[in-house]
Amino acid sequence: MHLLQALALLALALALARSHASAYQPYKTLVAPITKDTTTSLYTATLSFHENYVVDLGAPFSWYSCPDKHPPVACKAAQCMSARSYLSPLCPPSSSSSHNLCRNCITTPVNPVAKTCALSDLTYRNVALYATNGRNPTSSIDLNDIYMSCAPVYLLKSLPSGTTGLASLSWAPLALSTQLTPPHLGMTKRFAMCLPSVPNGKGALFFGSGPYQFRNPALVDVSRFLSYTPLIKTPKSSDYYIGLTGISIAGKAIRLPRNAFAIDSLGRGGTKLSTVIPYTVLRSDVYDAFVKEFKKATWRIPQVKKVKPFDYCLKSSAIASTRLGIQVPQINLQVASGRNWTIYGANSMKQVSKDVACLAFVNGGKAAEQAVAIGSYQMEDNFLVFDLAQSTLGFSSSLLGYATTCANFDFTVKP
Repeated sequence: MHLLQALALLALALALARSHASAYQPYKTLVAPITKDTTTSLYTATLSFHENYVVDLGAPFSWYSCPDKHPPVACKAAQCMSARSYLSPLCPPSSSSSHNLCRNCITTPVNPVAKTCALSDLTYRNVALYATNGRNPTSSIDLNDIYMSCAPVYLLKSLPSGTTGLASLSWAPLALSTQLTPPHLGMTKRFAMCLPSVPNGKGALFFGSGPYQFRNPALVDVSRFLSYTPLIKTPKSSDYYIGLTGISIAGKAIRLPRNAFAIDSLGRGGTKLSTVIPYTVLRSDVYDAFVKEFKKATWRIPQVKKVKPFDYCLKSSAIASTRLGIQVPQINLQVASGRNWTIYGANSMKQVSKDVACLAFVNGGKAAEQAVAIGSYQMEDNFLVFDLAQSTLGFSSSLLGYATTCANFDFTVKP
């Protein structure tokens, strides 16, 4: 960690301790609905009951299209130091980059899809969410002084229609994953995410320790299905990484060099989780070995013409269906803890037309930034818990195997 980031983190921890819930009441967990946008393959979380923010696991701070009149943040404030420790190279240098010239804190919000950036003010606002007992929302809670960057309207281009901004859930100090779990309110620095696979269903985003109860049809706490593996930080990124030791298909390991998933001294390689990448991207050496083994395991199924962005497609009417999706060989991601993150047909194959299903993994080329970037399609109907205090990821594999889905949380408010 750079010295500037370390100083910003220390100062920010002291500053955030002064923010508070406007109407304090005991609660351990907050919840917000998540919706899938089929046009963009992005997911939005609804905050303050009507504002939709694109869910981003990697952004260093949240941003929104703020009003012209908004409270400024001083350049020497801890929150400004934190935001400016993640200045994006996509933006031109700020004329107020020197604290001697600075009046208001200038940040660099980025649209992760269009790769556009804008110099904008850091500000703060109140955010309302529901408190939950784990079964359903029980009341609304206002959290004061949540820091976000402003952003011009054009930065919303290519995001879902009606989007207000972007919600950061990263490691960074200004991410909502930290700001919405204030320790002085007795909350655990943890969030859980369940992405829906259908556009007319609401997934769930939780902040806090749970429980997390979904219908199946009786209520079940889905955290009981979790396996765990360490979360990894990299020095030049606020993204979440996990250690991967291998990939197997139908129980057979694909052949790769021992260091295929290693992170090098420049921070390249490794296995990242991303909600703004629709399908898992594999560096070409990993991809070639992966597809070769998957083809071997499915050679009896008729192959059909490929459909972009996919390279391997099958005749889906020739494949049996199960509650875990079409019946193709299981894919196991062998994580550093020794457990398997199992990917079944519902998350490995994309139905692109009535009789065509494609292997939903994409070739990132030789120069791919990561060896593996796990995309949102592979996370749908998987329950994921990011425990920032313990630096662990809990993963369920598909909830379809437990007769429930991410759309089965009850958002009916029951005091």
